[in-house]
Amino acid sequence: MKTFKNIFLTLLMIGTLQSCIVSEKPNIDFFSDAGYDFKGAKYTSFNVPMLLAKPYIKKALREDGESEELVNLVKKISKIKILTVENGSKEMLNDYVRYLNNSHYEDWATIKHDGDNVNVRVKQNGDAIKNMLITVNSDKELVFVDVKGSFTAGDISKMINSFSDK
Repeated sequence: MKTFKNIFLTLLMIGTLQSCIVSEKPNIDFFSDAGYDFKGAKYTSFNVPMLLAKPYIKKALREDGESEELVNLVKKISKIKILTVENGSKEMLNDYVRYLNNSHYEDWATIKHDGDNVNVRVKQNGDAIKNMLITVNSDKELVFVDVKGSFTAGDISKMINSFSDK
């Protein structure tokens, strides 16, 4: 019985950590399209295992003196996918924006900071926000963060304001 328990726990841990694997294949739908030519773009993608990440994120936010509202927002996150693109072009970014507009994502905020542009887009179903896409556009690379969860407009506004005030 003890051996069975150890095997089960080992398989569970491997399954949980499997999503931590870094890949050179894109994990966001638009960039996975085989019919689109991305002209030499290099990808690095990974999924964040929320079971392991939430405690560390909340602890780091509290140590940085962030508000409890922002810490509580982390509890509402169910999945995060991150994709970085090297050698991305403005054309690629414009095509991505058109794809999001066609997929009914709404542009909620654009924050400019030190030459970088941060764009927040959400997909709503009534009052509930199920998906939030954050795009960071710098001169050297593009970073896309796909956050799934169950948020309200107030939650997103609090998050945007907490970053805008700094």
